[in-house]
Amino acid sequence: MKIRNRWLTAPLAAGVAAGALTGCGTQQGGASASDGGSVVMGMSDDILATDPASGYDPGSWLLFNNVFQSLLSFPKGSSTPQPEAAQACSFDAGGSTVYRCTLRPGLAFSNGDKLTSEDVKYSFERILKINDDSGPAPMLATLGKVDTPDAATVVFHLKVPDATFPSKIASGAGSIVDHKEYPADKLRTDGKAVGSGVYKLDSFGEKQAVFSVNSAYKGTVRAKNTGLTLKLFHGDQKALAVALDKGDVDLAYRGLTAKDTAALQASSTAGKKGVDVIEGTSAEVQDLVFNMKDPVAGKLGVRKAIAYLVDREALVRDVYSSTASPLYSVVPSGITAHSTAFFDAYGGSPQPAKAKAALHSAGITGKVKLTLWSTPSRYGPSTDEELRTIAAQLNASGLFDADVKSVEFKQYEKDIEAGKYGVYVKGWVPDYPDPDNFTLPFFGKGNVLSNNYTDKQITDEILPETAATADRGATEADFARLQDIVADDVPVLPLWQGKQYAVARTGITGLEWTLDPSTVFRFWEIKKG
Repeated sequence: MKIRNRWLTAPLAAGVAAGALTGCGTQQGGASASDGGSVVMGMSDDILATDPASGYDPGSWLLFNNVFQSLLSFPKGSSTPQPEAAQACSFDAGGSTVYRCTLRPGLAFSNGDKLTSEDVKYSFERILKINDDSGPAPMLATLGKVDTPDAATVVFHLKVPDATFPSKIASGAGSIVDHKEYPADKLRTDGKAVGSGVYKLDSFGEKQAVFSVNSAYKGTVRAKNTGLTLKLFHGDQKALAVALDKGDVDLAYRGLTAKDTAALQASSTAGKKGVDVIEGTSAEVQDLVFNMKDPVAGKLGVRKAIAYLVDREALVRDVYSSTASPLYSVVPSGITAHSTAFFDAYGGSPQPAKAKAALHSAGITGKVKLTLWSTPSRYGPSTDEELRTIAAQLNASGLFDADVKSVEFKQYEKDIEAGKYGVYVKGWVPDYPDPDNFTLPFFGKGNVLSNNYTDKQITDEILPETAATADRGATEADFARLQDIVADDVPVLPLWQGKQYAVARTGITGLEWTLDPSTVFRFWEIKKG
């Protein structure tokens, strides 16, 4: 089965927030707040689906994470899933193929229907049955069957050991729907959503989505506002900036350009103007990808020469105004087992002499003619500039004659599948904060890169062994070995890791608890007034 993905829709202003974040409390009961008003938020991303069996984009998962409950969730500042709709979950003793959850008592959907194990079973089976092209079904590929011994117990039987299953069901893919409200074999298309999460979706249209606090919610958090209106700007970053400046929105998330965000962050007058920039961590990444069957990029010496010449520091400074961080491995900072394999192998600054030696080892003595392929319609308007900067870095060495070509995303994806490109760019938004989600999709069977790279150590040993290891900390040595293999073979070249930013008017608090590598944007943490 082909692994689908949540490719980064635009380079976010992204790095590491100061200070470690701690886990959330365990308050139970209704989510209503008593001391915060309603919040108006602007976003340039679209929400492509309101049905969890379909949406697999950042905008849709933002809706899912706030309207639907999952059995587990990622507490603020944590990459370890904890019980949410469940009271407790664990693998049965002796393996990681049977996962058992007991539901929290008193769960109900926002329409008043009780939430039982039947709804949980129905939700997972429905995603797999519909298997929508834009849905998260591939994340559940290890799921064999679901049993419900009683109304409060759910037992997942996995086809193979999968220690990442708890993280997968803590994501948007684990959203629980009301079996009375959602058809079993087709998507809901009325733009409505019925869940048991912290918020209800009151309305959804072209220009905005309106959420109110769900009084029926039973879980681990308490909302710090009375509701949220999400205004949608459909990629119009300038219009979002104007709305923030005029006070039409209280905050902007996933929308301002990197340069605008950096300018606001550096401005000594931003606070005086009533605007605050909140920086948080992110695990979103961007890579150059090499087609291993391409007559030029398929040569190891060419790939290594490029690795010696790309200057990530200059790239994030000049193109992204330092709203991203240089990335030197396929597993980003903040994720278990992160290493600096590419820095260790190729250094952090251009090394033309070593690049020249790498080309000579491949029998290449003249300039290497190379085209870098880009698609700003998917990864943002700075992507072409980024690729042109890389081409200039390569050409400055005197070893390459590189240029850049850019096409629309649909054509871009078709051409990649057809093997027409030698070097192209890909971005990645993680589904869950685990090294598995930065390796299996890229290097496992049916990988999303379509670059004809396979390594038996990775596919036959490392990935299956780490998938069966429940203690994720114990996987570090294996994932370090994987990262070293990738740095040696160079099927991809990691470029940068994003930082998350939200820009808010004075009086909005709590945003620091919504910006972390889990990619969960928590409406309930935002307070106005």
